[in-house]
Amino acid sequence: MSDPILRLSGIEKVYKRGKPGEVQVLRGASLSIARGEVVALVAPSGAGKSTLLHIAGLLDQPDAGTVEIGGEAMQDRSDRRRTAVRRADVGFVYQFHHLLPEFTALENIVLPQLANGASRAEAEARAKGLLDSVGLSDRADHRPAALSGGEQQRVAFCRAMANAPRLLLADEPTGNLDPETSERVFAVLLDLVRDTGLSAVIATHNLELAARMDRRVRLEAGKLHPV
Repeated sequence: MSDPILRLSGIEKVYKRGKPGEVQVLRGASLSIARGEVVALVAPSGAGKSTLLHIAGLLDQPDAGTVEIGGEAMQDRSDRRRTAVRRADVGFVYQFHHLLPEFTALENIVLPQLANGASRAEAEARAKGLLDSVGLSDRADHRPAALSGGEQQRVAFCRAMANAPRLLLADEPTGNLDPETSERVFAVLLDLVRDTGLSAVIATHNLELAARMDRRVRLEAGKLHPV
C-alpha cells in the first residue's frame, strides 16, 4: 500500500492489573490505512479495539511498535508535536457523544477550531456548513440536552470533522442508538466521510454496517486479521 495515512506496525500494549500480573491486550497488531479508505474494525468486547484506536490517535503510547501518521513516525515525537498532529489530523467519535452540555451544537463545533487557531468567523462558518451537511441547520442553537440521541451523535460527527482531519477514528459510533436510528446516523457518517475523502477506521459490532465499508479487519488475540 503506497503512502498510507496511518500505519501501525507491531503494536504491543500491556496493562498491569495488580497481583494477578499483566494483561497483554495487543500482541504485534499491524495495519495500514490508505488515503480515502474506510476500514471496519470488528472485535468482541474486551478485545482491545478502544486501546488500538487510542494508540492510533496518539491518545496513548504503545509498549512496542510504531505509529505513523501521514508518513511521520510519532513514537519519538515530543508531547507538543503529538498534540499538534492529533489536533490537526485526527478526528474522534465515540459511542457516547461527549458534547459539552453548557454549549450549543454550533459552539461545540466552533470550540475545537478556536483551539486550533481559527478565527471566530471562520469557525462559525465551517460549523454551520457541517451542521447543514448532516441536516441539523435548524438545531444549531440547541444545547445537547434538547437534542435526540441521533442528533447528538450527528453533532459529535461534525465536531470530529471541525478541523478537517485526514483521519477519522470512530469507536462504536452508533452503538448507543436503537437499530433504526443507528442505521440512519451511520449513513450520515459514511456520506460525510465519503464526501470529504478522508480515511476512517470505524469500530463496530454490526456486521451489516461493516460490510458497507471498503475493507474489514478483525482484532483477535491481540492481532489484526483480514475478514
